[in-house]
Amino acid sequence: MADHAFVRIDKRGPVAIVTLDRPEKLNSLTPLMLEQLEAAAAQLEADGSLRAVVLTGAGERAFCVGADINEWSALAPLDMWRVWVTRGHRIFDRWAALRLPVVAAINGHAFGGGLELAAVADVRVTDPAATFALPEASIATCPGWSGTQRLVSLIGPGHVKSMALTARRIDAQRAYAIGLVDEVSEAAKSLDAAIAVAEQIATLAPVSAQLTKQLINAAAGFNAGSTLEAMAGALSATTQDAREGMASFRERRKAQYEGQ
Repeated sequence: MADHAFVRIDKRGPVAIVTLDRPEKLNSLTPLMLEQLEAAAAQLEADGSLRAVVLTGAGERAFCVGADINEWSALAPLDMWRVWVTRGHRIFDRWAALRLPVVAAINGHAFGGGLELAAVADVRVTDPAATFALPEASIATCPGWSGTQRLVSLIGPGHVKSMALTARRIDAQRAYAIGLVDEVSEAAKSLDAAIAVAEQIATLAPVSAQLTKQLINAAAGFNAGSTLEAMAGALSATTQDAREGMASFRERRKAQYEGQ
């Protein structure tokens, strides 16, 4: 099991399709799968040929039903904090911050951590039969991977409270109405519809698309400081003064800046 790839990456030209591949367990997440999600993010970031990513689940029943309860319920309290919640936050944040636009193809149930994972995507396309829930309180726990944070930014505190404080499932049409998803596909066509969105993204100027994503994330309160610093650094590096600064350093002379 340790050698099994529960997170697969397939490339279709400039689009990568990342699949949670544990359909017999409704793609529920284990510590190993978290590690593989993190490794997948690093691989995607390093691949200069890619322009967009599609994230989906294997099988027809579920995108992801969240954490595998048998895995996390066996953890000691400190391990729950260190291994589970903290690691999950770090990995989900990394996915949310990917330079590449991410489209989620929600092919079935998205519960708990699975819904939180879908929320890291920039665009969400759902099958009409999919359902959505934050059921944590029904098993005496709380949303742990930004369900009370990123989801609030996405659909507002009222809708998140309605879901989390009742543990009720909502259907695809309700999810669309509250802005939880952006598109409802034809039946059994969520992956095709998501790939079509990703391929449309891939036709755009890639740097512009990636910078636009970062700007919108910053406006929503995610990584605003690092986004501003990165863009300021990139802009200043294009100036004539930057070239003069580097040249004066190499030549060990006083720089002559002209404000250009």
